[in-house]
Amino acid sequence: MEDNVDWRMDQWRVERPDIDPTPMGVVARIQRACRLLERELRDHFATHDLQLWEFDILGTLRRSGHPYRLTAKQLVESSMVTSGAITNRIDRLVAREMVTRELDPLNRRSVLITLTDRGRDLIDGVVVDHVDLEARLLAKLSGDDQERLAGLLRQLLNSLGDHAPGNPLKTDRPNA
Repeated sequence: MEDNVDWRMDQWRVERPDIDPTPMGVVARIQRACRLLERELRDHFATHDLQLWEFDILGTLRRSGHPYRLTAKQLVESSMVTSGAITNRIDRLVAREMVTRELDPLNRRSVLITLTDRGRDLIDGVVVDHVDLEARLLAKLSGDDQERLAGLLRQLLNSLGDHAPGNPLKTDRPNA
């Protein structure tokens, strides 16, 4: 079965037979899949009164383990946004009482962001629905196909410089 990208690639083959549009097909499919998946996720999170970035920050704090606290720098490192964007986002989550912000008593230049009970309760409920939604979105792919696709995408991301940073969520600090 052909998709929208096949149609566009066929047009390129007619208009520019001197180029091979195969790379365009791969990148365009990744971009389209990303947009379509993000739309589904946005709509889903909206039913929980959340935005995608809020889920990302709350989820990052939750999966960091007890006491669900990271420095602002660790949050920046675990996401793909600037420190200014994190500051703005943390401000909004503090206003919603989902996180707290305090100066690190061991390093006054560092800010600690901690998931509140309210934030933890929200993320714990939403993550179950989130995983169910993602399973439904991928249901047309077999388990083997999902693993193969994940492996190929991992290989692509690594080739683009997106390597695992170790574990930025864990810290050497006791009770941090």
